[in-house]
Amino acid sequence: MIKPTDSLIIEQDTKFAPGMYYVPNGIIIDADGVTLDGNGAILIGKDKNGMAVSVHNRKGVTIKNLCIQNFKYGIYGVNCRELTVQDCAITATAEVPANTIFLDIWLPGDRAYGSGILLSRCEDSTIQGNDLQHQMNGMLSYGCKRLAVRQNNASYCSGWGFHLYDTSDSLYEANCADYCCRWEPRGGRSGHMGADAAGFLIIYNSCRNIFRHNLARLGGDGFFLAGLTPDYEAVPCNDNLFEENDGSWSPNIAFEATFSAGNVYRNNYANHCNYGFWLGFSRDGLLEGNQMLDNARAGIAVENGVHFQVRGNHFQDSDHGILLWSKHIPDFLDAVPENTTSCDWRIENNTFIHNNKAVRIAANQDHGVRPYQVPEGEDAQTWRLPVDHFLADNRFQDNRIAIEDQHTLRTVQERNRFTDSLEADHKIA
Repeated sequence: MIKPTDSLIIEQDTKFAPGMYYVPNGIIIDADGVTLDGNGAILIGKDKNGMAVSVHNRKGVTIKNLCIQNFKYGIYGVNCRELTVQDCAITATAEVPANTIFLDIWLPGDRAYGSGILLSRCEDSTIQGNDLQHQMNGMLSYGCKRLAVRQNNASYCSGWGFHLYDTSDSLYEANCADYCCRWEPRGGRSGHMGADAAGFLIIYNSCRNIFRHNLARLGGDGFFLAGLTPDYEAVPCNDNLFEENDGSWSPNIAFEATFSAGNVYRNNYANHCNYGFWLGFSRDGLLEGNQMLDNARAGIAVENGVHFQVRGNHFQDSDHGILLWSKHIPDFLDAVPENTTSCDWRIENNTFIHNNKAVRIAANQDHGVRPYQVPEGEDAQTWRLPVDHFLADNRFQDNRIAIEDQHTLRTVQERNRFTDSLEADHKIA
């Protein structure tokens, strides 16, 4: 065992002696195949600057049983393969003060916020069993592939528990990122609760990932996926699987996924939020076996969504169960030219109980409930009407209105069962 010293360079297997060590310039691992066993040692930085442990251009490095505090980044890996970070406790990294800003989700890696772990261009790596709580971000990843991220706890972060930027073909399983939230003041007592904080942030061409058995409750959003930059560059996050996760109790959205295709949401919990799922301008999605209870606005809300299947879900005690609408936004047409209206939905074998409106489909709406502008010279009753929505074998019970459609084409209903609708089984608004 050795006592870590400032600017230590490690080139062979190393085990630290227990204790607390001030190493403001951090430690560098500079050989392949090296294992660093922290043995419970605590590395302390200065003024939340620098990196505690840096690993660049290495293969087969393992870092375990290490405690880190007061750096900008705890473990910083760049261009590594088969990197393992296991059973470490990293906290108190650099953090933008609370109650100040709305987060910039598009920051590149060289300007990233502070984080317990930051990986850039790392592949085939494992992050497991780490405690990443009580800081701004638990784990940030940029340009990574084939990560296995399991059983980490990144709760109580003021930014993101787990962040994926151009990170694909990875597994995120049995992680916890509860209470990842912040507040942005907007004068007086007004402001925004959430400010784009989230348990899981998934952006910029992050595709083919699996998210399974994760917790992201009480976050600004639970799971936040975005596929269009502020400059209208299409960077879709496609073909991700969300299975048996819980994003409940968000003041905003449990699962937000926009401008993307082919994502699957199966057996998730999206309860007690403003919206359970918000999937605007996306396509080719599947929502199956999810639970959406007591959401203030809607269980599922989608503007200009194309070719979705919604089956076997449970909607209860919400203003809307499913809320679909068309909305004309010219700036989006180049990025998603096929998403000009809501079309080609199959809504089957779902249960809707005690909602205000179980299903509402409407043309030219803002948030699905207010009239929205159409191009000059067009008629809102004929412009880009929602088309080809098929509802079959659903059970509707104790809703005020079971199905409402407003200026739609070819909305087809078959074999639905209606019980005790307070106002109407089917209303044409």
